[in-house]
Amino acid sequence: MLTMNRLATLSVWLWQAAGAAAQQPAPAPTAPPANAPTAAKVDWYARVWDDYINRQFHIGDTLKVSLATLVFGLFVFFAALFVSRWLRSFLETRFAAHKRLDPGLQYTILRLTHYAVVALGALFALRVGFNADFTSLAVVFTALSVGIGFGLQYIANDIASGFILLFERPVRVGDFVTVGVDSKTVEGRVKTIRLRTTTVMTNDRIAVFVPNSKLVSHNLINWSHPDVRSRISIPVGVASDSDVDHVTETLLRAAEGVEYLLEEPKPTVQLVGFGDFTLDFRLLVWTDRPRRHQKIKSDINYRIARLFKEARIEIPNPQRDLNVRGGQLRVVTEDGAGADARDREGDYDSRDREETFTHR
Repeated sequence: MLTMNRLATLSVWLWQAAGAAAQQPAPAPTAPPANAPTAAKVDWYARVWDDYINRQFHIGDTLKVSLATLVFGLFVFFAALFVSRWLRSFLETRFAAHKRLDPGLQYTILRLTHYAVVALGALFALRVGFNADFTSLAVVFTALSVGIGFGLQYIANDIASGFILLFERPVRVGDFVTVGVDSKTVEGRVKTIRLRTTTVMTNDRIAVFVPNSKLVSHNLINWSHPDVRSRISIPVGVASDSDVDHVTETLLRAAEGVEYLLEEPKPTVQLVGFGDFTLDFRLLVWTDRPRRHQKIKSDINYRIARLFKEARIEIPNPQRDLNVRGGQLRVVTEDGAGADARDREGDYDSRDREETFTHR
């Protein structure tokens, strides 16, 4: 009996609790969190990064590239260029404190430093940008070597010659050189030695870009290697009956006071041979300005012409004899008079005359 009463009481209590719960108002909808738009933006940025910027594309079996890695690789390469420029400026400042250091050696060190830094930067940029390892780079360089062998062999030859010039140093920056290029002679001072070409500044202030292979494989005169002093030879021929001592003294006088000539070694004169109708002399002078050798020769030749005229030393000219056999020859002399010679043999000096020959 007691148990039935307890069950009835419990049922009534549950029914009342359910009714009270039904009478309560429904809970208001929960407001979204305040950072919901930010989370959506972050999700959009992540999708753009994964789908576009960081999406990898495969090149062959080993190379992989994306927009992000490509940009980062370019950044690494330009950073290498910046480091190379800064390092060269630093070395130039250090070299300036050592004035005895050869300028050509300074230039060689600066160029090799630039090439080394740029080459390392390019390799690291390929590693970052294309995920390339040394094995894949070897494959790429092998393919490039085949292309170079067929289509870029001249450029490859110039580049290899550029390294020969930098290491062997037959030509240095500041040297005065004479080199033959395409049946022409280029003469001037070496201004720069680059990877493929060398810039030669002529006396006319014209920059000539000479391929490095021309400097290595063609005949080259370096007026400044190994000593900046150069000897200049001025040949001259005089009449065979001239007094050799008088000619020697006159030639030495012609070398006195000429600009750009050195006092030591002193000028000398040599009798180098006997021609058909001349005595062949050679005046030897020394200068430390090899680029001025054309001007030095011109000044000395002017002096020789004036001094020989004052000293009555003859510079002979070739003479021609005209032999006429069986014909008509009309000779016109300086005074305008004319004479005919018919059917006779004779020798006529052709100097200061006009000869006309009519063959019958």
